[in-house]
Amino acid sequence: MKYDHTIPALFIERPNRFIAYAKVNDKSVVCHVKNTGRCKELLLPGTSVILQHHPDAAKTKRKTEYSLIGVYKKTSSGVCLINMDSQAPNEAAWEWLKSSATSLNITNLCREVRFGSSRFDLAFHQKGRPVFMEVKGVTLEENGIARFPDAPTLRGVKHLQELEEAVKEGYACCLLFVIAMKGIRYFEPNQTTHPEFGEALAHAAAHGVSLLARDCIVTPNTLTIDAPIPIRLP
Repeated sequence: MKYDHTIPALFIERPNRFIAYAKVNDKSVVCHVKNTGRCKELLLPGTSVILQHHPDAAKTKRKTEYSLIGVYKKTSSGVCLINMDSQAPNEAAWEWLKSSATSLNITNLCREVRFGSSRFDLAFHQKGRPVFMEVKGVTLEENGIARFPDAPTLRGVKHLQELEEAVKEGYACCLLFVIAMKGIRYFEPNQTTHPEFGEALAHAAAHGVSLLARDCIVTPNTLTIDAPIPIRLP
């Protein structure tokens, strides 16, 4: 996926989940944070970040003229750019499946498809079999290990249970972790923050839900799903 009007900035502070202050050309600006996760290990005062400028903000009645979409982090393998736009992983997954449809034998690709009382991010047919896919964006990294979630997610546990139910109904189901950075050795659930999610993930995998993790090529104005990453379960 591609962003327009991206600019570098320095992070100042984040007074709440939705708003942050950043410095652009020595001027403090208000930004919408496109990620309600904690991101405390990323958003540190003085950190270099990427903003998206919305020149039509006043015309479209946006509350802020900028959105915070990326952050640079020092890692064991060097400085990497992490995309922290929580809407981007779904869009990147959609583009990845569309571009890979022929090689993956995918047809009838759709978004936001209902199953019972649930709504799955993506749905398609693969070799004629119906498939549901949920997408989770990952921004938490430590020593080359990517983890999800960075805060307890009852919604994430519910999604896993819903995927298991769909498997019982004869669907193929998949959970895709979109790791919005490079330099990752493997992915694992965050047992420290939310062990129930890790248990639900292992249970879903044992009951027919396929698990995938992919890293991304991240630039100041693009996010592209790239290479497969190993998954380690508790």
